[in-house]
Amino acid sequence: MTTKTLKHMLTLEELTPTDLDELIQLALDVKHDPSAYGKTLTGKKVALLFEKASTRTRMSFEVGVVELGGYPLFLSGNDLQIGRGEPITDTIRVMSRYVDALMIRTYAHGTVETLAEVGSIPIINGLTDTHHPCQVLADLLTIEETFGSRQGKVLTYIGDGNNMAHSLMLGGALSGMHVRIASPDGYTVDETIYNKSVALAEATGGSVTLYTDPAIATVGADIVYTDVFASMGQESEAEERLHRFATFQVDGALMAKANETAIFLHCLPAHRGEEVAADVIDGPQSLVFDQAENRLHAQKALMITLLA
Repeated sequence: MTTKTLKHMLTLEELTPTDLDELIQLALDVKHDPSAYGKTLTGKKVALLFEKASTRTRMSFEVGVVELGGYPLFLSGNDLQIGRGEPITDTIRVMSRYVDALMIRTYAHGTVETLAEVGSIPIINGLTDTHHPCQVLADLLTIEETFGSRQGKVLTYIGDGNNMAHSLMLGGALSGMHVRIASPDGYTVDETIYNKSVALAEATGGSVTLYTDPAIATVGADIVYTDVFASMGQESEAEERLHRFATFQVDGALMAKANETAIFLHCLPAHRGEEVAADVIDGPQSLVFDQAENRLHAQKALMITLLA
């Protein structure tokens, strides 16, 4: 496997299209025969550091480490000395002496970059304000399961040009998918990440296109995806964002513009009546809970690749 050379998972840019294919296939194998991998991480200790609250990330990683035979060590940023000003560089040097890998869910993406540069253990980005690669691995696994292939599929993301949009652009481009991002003016994606995604897509036969009209972006889509309008740390902007994103709700009328076989995805948590209508997220096209389960299987595949 070429992924044996994988050292960290920070953005998805660490992967080639072949690496990604191998990870998705491994995730499918792990999901279908979990007992075959039950001792893969025997003796391995994985630190799980949370500076941001979490439901799915914490549970899926903690359960995943246990199911692979390893030992998860939950850490809260408030409980460590970094909460009192210890440099993150000192913290990771110490961690590198104690554990075999670190998964961190934090704010600034520069934090995970520093950890990877200074530490001597694999670093997994469980979420930053800029990227959410583990979620997108689960998303791509869900798409692969549903359609049998990711190549050529049209994924329309409706909403804020946030960490989810960034990682979907990168993961979709690596998969040879056609990614459409529809955001209001002033809330579009990072230009540098967009340009990187376009370059990746050119090499895989995919594409990445930006829209300001969600209706146009959704026509003919195979996957319709959305996220909350105000992410953690943006609570003060929530009211303004609700106003600016008022026409970006994924409802039945918008889903009708997608293909008849289209699926609806959401990284959760969801706010019914805001970014998505209840009859969509709770309807027959929604795979959000399959998608949430796949966090477990995709992340187990990632940890096997990094640590086994």
